Amino acid sequence: MIDFGALKAANAPLHAFLDWDEGAAFGDGPLAGLTVGVKANIMMKGLPWTGGLAASRSRIADRDADCVARLRAAGAAILGTLNMEEAALGAKTDNPHYGRTHNPHRPGWSPGGSSGGSGAAVAAGLCGIALGTDTMGSVRIPAAHCGVYGFKPATARVSQDGLEPADLALDAIGPLARDLDLLERTAELISEVGTAVPTAGAGCTLADHGVELHPAVARAFAAACAALPQPPVAVRLDHPPGRVRFAGFIQVSRTMAEHLAEVPDLSPHLAKLLTYGPRRSDADRAADAAVLARTRAQLRDFVAAHGFLILPTCPNPAFSHDGPEPAAQADFTCLANIAGLPALALPAGWTDDGLPVGVQLVGAAGQEAALFALARQIDSTLCAYRAP
Repeated sequence: MIDFGALKAANAPLHAFLDWDEGAAFGDGPLAGLTVGVKANIMMKGLPWTGGLAASRSRIADRDADCVARLRAAGAAILGTLNMEEAALGAKTDNPHYGRTHNPHRPGWSPGGSSGGSGAAVAAGLCGIALGTDTMGSVRIPAAHCGVYGFKPATARVSQDGLEPADLALDAIGPLARDLDLLERTAELISEVGTAVPTAGAGCTLADHGVELHPAVARAFAAACAALPQPPVAVRLDHPPGRVRFAGFIQVSRTMAEHLAEVPDLSPHLAKLLTYGPRRSDADRAADAAVLARTRAQLRDFVAAHGFLILPTCPNPAFSHDGPEPAAQADFTCLANIAGLPALALPAGWTDDGLPVGVQLVGAAGQEAALFALARQIDSTLCAYRAP
């Protein structure tokens, strides 16, 4: 039996869960005995399906999204919905309509976003698994900031059924968990993954990150690279990650401006973000599209030639809710979305004052088992996971 009183008490200082299904119960199957939280932009039958929007507070999901239904059929108890950025645009999880979610490692600090409730709930042990969504890094950024594991499936290999979209060309529903075994089991249930484990290859990394790494991130990334069978090959994108991320943001802004055009009660912050894409000139839009197309092709070529790409998850650790959101924190995560490739984030180290930092692996669609095997190898060397 699930003790919802204890869960609510543990959730209160974090504000990770928003709505609860107090009738949740375990079933039979490979996930029997495990609990799940669901990001509020994914349909969970009987609970508000808000997408983080004020106007959708009274919208009740009449069915489960495909990925939720699969977890329920596998025996998991689906506890409730998790806080997120308004409309899933942002990486802080300080929602003007539903409140601020706190990082379990440091109250008052961001858990990342837009799936911040998912990262915080898993890190704090409020649920065994959480579902998030990842458009430019919104599963992997909370995984890094909260010190847990996160997986973004290849875009075409996971159902988008029951998802309030940000940009369907980039969106992917993905799980977060406190260990790689559970993360992989969940990924196999909700998405199409290759299960054969071929040789991963030597791997590659970017010769130029294009942004200064926090010292703890730099240390952790060096340690992760040292844990590989051989040093990764340095490759170079034609466009720096910051330029690629900006082009991706413009695409998302344009798509969401159309999708949310008739939605009332948007916050001033979100309304401003939705103006960037539509006001871009035709020439600038063409340049953005060229950046994305070239980057997509290069990333797929790099992975095909070298097996995988290893990168920091974010250039920075978590940050105070009272400070600005670092503009570059999606510079590395956005690349897998733009290429449509699977990516796995894992804990890799700690700042001197106790905040987690992470690394990520980007692989080829159909080679997910090799990605998980490589992550286990790095994880067993770094041993960087710590509960809050």
